[in-house]
Amino acid sequence: MKYITFTDGGARGNPGPAAIGGVVIEKNSNKKISFHQYIGNTTNNQAEYKALIHAMKTAIECGASEIECFLDSELIVKQLNREYRVKDKDLGQLFLAVWNLSARLKKISFHHIRREKNKEADALVNYALDERKY
Repeated sequence: MKYITFTDGGARGNPGPAAIGGVVIEKNSNKKISFHQYIGNTTNNQAEYKALIHAMKTAIECGASEIECFLDSELIVKQLNREYRVKDKDLGQLFLAVWNLSARLKKISFHHIRREKNKEADALVNYALDERKY
């Protein structure tokens, strides 16, 4: 089964209070699962990775064999596509978590999209941050 994910992570301050949000869509039926979660203090990039990991786990639990991932973080996409090296050790651990999950799939791809095309995931991140009193 093929899935599409749109994810975002954000921190207010860097590091600061952070949240993840995203949408997981089963391609054939358009069944959609949305998520948002406050994740405590972390960096923007860590939140981006954590959102992707959450979306991948959700898709895999739903039976995904292929996932097409859309993120508005150019850095994360370029790291995952091996255009950039991962120099930060904390990001390196998250990078490995993504690759370990991807080993359970027949196919996975990572695409950078402009923030305007990722509005739903961005709104879910802001909702999680706004509902949290930090």
